[in-house]
Amino acid sequence: MDDNLRKRIEKVIKEEISIAPYNPIWPQMFKDEKKFLKKRLPESLIKRIEHFGSTAVSDLSAKPIIDLLVEVTDLKETKKRIVPILENEGYEYFHRPAFGDYGPPYYAWFIKRNVEGKRTHHIHMVESDSVLWDRLYFRDYLKEFPKVAKNYNDLKIKLSKRYPNDRVKYTEGKSEFILKITKKAKEYYKSKT
Repeated sequence: MDDNLRKRIEKVIKEEISIAPYNPIWPQMFKDEKKFLKKRLPESLIKRIEHFGSTAVSDLSAKPIIDLLVEVTDLKETKKRIVPILENEGYEYFHRPAFGDYGPPYYAWFIKRNVEGKRTHHIHMVESDSVLWDRLYFRDYLKEFPKVAKNYNDLKIKLSKRYPNDRVKYTEGKSEFILKITKKAKEYYKSKT
């Protein structure tokens, strides 16, 4: 990893974690960003675009950052054709692993910021076979089971206070809960089909 990339990663993982109460404008922010992406990006590369993460679940507190999961037909073409477009629009690009710090599978990840420099959107671009699509099971399960969503909400608030400037520790602290509920959600939704 080159020095410039290492410094960029160190900077973004130390940014403040702040959890906000649910904001009813979040779904519209997703819709606006989805519309923007569909308008600006090559139609041949972009398929479905989903709102996921805590901002996609009504009444759930969250970091006020809209997460979008974008299906692309080809990650190599994404790097060649989409990355320059979004970087030109001011997005930060990272080629990052889906899990942990190292190793495949990788995906294209973008950070969009407002005029004050605060994150407003995270765009995760993956191919159709990515394990990241399992995050939709987690999202849907939280929507359907408010008690589980409340437990997740409480965990996030606790972790944000414990690790206010350590996004790695914050994420690691949520991982066991997310993996357990995702597994349960997959079984639940697959049994309904």
